[in-house]
Amino acid sequence: MQKTKLGISVGLLGAAVYFFGFFGGSVATILIAAYILLMEENSWLKKSAVKAVTLWIVFALISAVLGFIPDIIGFVDSIFNIFGGSFHISFLTNIVYMLRDGLDIVEKVLFLLLGLKALNQGTVPVPGIDKLVDKTFE
Repeated sequence: MQKTKLGISVGLLGAAVYFFGFFGGSVATILIAAYILLMEENSWLKKSAVKAVTLWIVFALISAVLGFIPDIIGFVDSIFNIFGGSFHISFLTNIVYMLRDGLDIVEKVLFLLLGLKALNQGTVPVPGIDKLVDKTFE
C-alpha cells in the first residue's frame, strides 16, 4: 500500500478529495486538490484530484446555466410588474427545478461512488471528463 507524504494511504487521500466534493465543500475540495498537485507524486492521485475538481466545476456550471432560465423569467416578470401585468411560465420553471434536483442527485451519487472506488485506487469512468483529465496529463 502506497503512502502519501501525510502518512495515509494514497487511496484514502483520493477518496477524501471526492468526499469533499460530495459534501459540497468547494474551498476544501480545491485546497486538498491543490495540496495533492503540489506535494504528492502519485499519478493516480493527481488525476483523481483533477477529476474531482473538474467534475465539481462542470456540475456547478450546469446548475448555474439551468438556474439562469428562471432568473430570466423573473426579470421579464419584473418588467411586466412595472406596468401592472405579470409574466409566468410556471411549467418551464418547474421543469428547470426538476432538472436541477436530478442533477444534484447524479452529482451526489457520482461523487459517492468515486470516493468509495478511490479507497482501492479505482475509479468510475466518466467519458468526457476522463478524456479531458488524460489529455491534461500527457
